[in-house]
Amino acid sequence: MTVELRKCGLADLEVLRELGCQTFVETFGPLNTAETMQAYLSSAFDAARLSAELGNPHSAFYLLSADGCPAGYLKLNELDAQSDIKDPALLEIERIYVRASFQGRGLGQRLMQQALEVAAEQHKRALWLGVWEHNPAAIEFYKKMGFVITGSHLFVLGTEEQTDYVMTRELAGV
Repeated sequence: MTVELRKCGLADLEVLRELGCQTFVETFGPLNTAETMQAYLSSAFDAARLSAELGNPHSAFYLLSADGCPAGYLKLNELDAQSDIKDPALLEIERIYVRASFQGRGLGQRLMQQALEVAAEQHKRALWLGVWEHNPAAIEFYKKMGFVITGSHLFVLGTEEQTDYVMTRELAGV
């Protein structure tokens, strides 16, 4: 399998929208109502909103392709672009998703490695992310990647408030 990972720009808007919606539905669709999912998707992946996020100098998207097919993506935030914790010494992984058909091939680890590399380049003290309390597979993945649960915060999915664990990984030598 040939894997390519590259930083995204505005030209990648439609690919990111499609990939974002598909991976979010694959991950959370079976555990939420169709109405809740649609409300979230129409807001989070709205073209104008995603375009603004792509243009934000404090956010970065990375597209991962496997054998030429978009397979996953990563969104990182720093400073005021962070969704919750606004600590300049931290880098947030806001989104890290791999299509279901590509899971189990080490692609999530490749995306995580990119996040670690960016955090090191930016001399960040730690990475943090939010993960739904009802997503045990993701929680275990993050634990294997060196993250620990350090708190919780609310995540609004459509009109529903859900609880996310905040998980943090301290970075050595930074």
